[in-house]
Amino acid sequence: MGNRLTRIYTRTGDGGTTGLGDGGRTGKDSLRIEACGAVDELNSTLGVVLTQATSEELRACLAEVQQTLFDLGGELSLPGQTLMQARQTEWLEAWLNHFNGQLPPLKDFVLPGGSLPASYCHVARTVCRRAERRLVALDRAESVNPESLAYLNRLSDFLFVVARTLARMGGHHEPIWRRDREPPLPRVDSEVSPCHNAPPPK
Repeated sequence: MGNRLTRIYTRTGDGGTTGLGDGGRTGKDSLRIEACGAVDELNSTLGVVLTQATSEELRACLAEVQQTLFDLGGELSLPGQTLMQARQTEWLEAWLNHFNGQLPPLKDFVLPGGSLPASYCHVARTVCRRAERRLVALDRAESVNPESLAYLNRLSDFLFVVARTLARMGGHHEPIWRRDREPPLPRVDSEVSPCHNAPPPK
């Protein structure tokens, strides 16, 4: 690994292809590379969440998720290799149940937000869903380890629970989707600028 990383650039990808772990090359827009890139983006997004998490327990858990996502990226870069196993998803489920057990029952749809850490985690959750979609697309063309698909599916649920946890850790209320809501109207001031008197655009 040390020898491989002595140079950051190789110029071999200038033509729009990239190397796989087995020595083969494929287009940078191929389904496999799209899946690799989405998993890498998810890992990077989790790095941002980690900078916002204050609980040592939660930080340790998220750091392990990052390690597992690197395993998943390695699996995707080596067609035919299997690194993801059921135990990773089972581990994730245990933590999901642990954090969810500390939250009040969910009675409404939660909107992304609540606090800065929670908002970042909601972004990570949606990136996770996209990574899952990329793996599903790849699975339609090539064989994908079903444990990898299961892990990403469970991870998005886990990140939703973590987002709720982060919002409450910061003492914030979770934004709730309300069907019968009254949209706010602009305040009418006694002194308005001329542009406020202009008719609304059509």
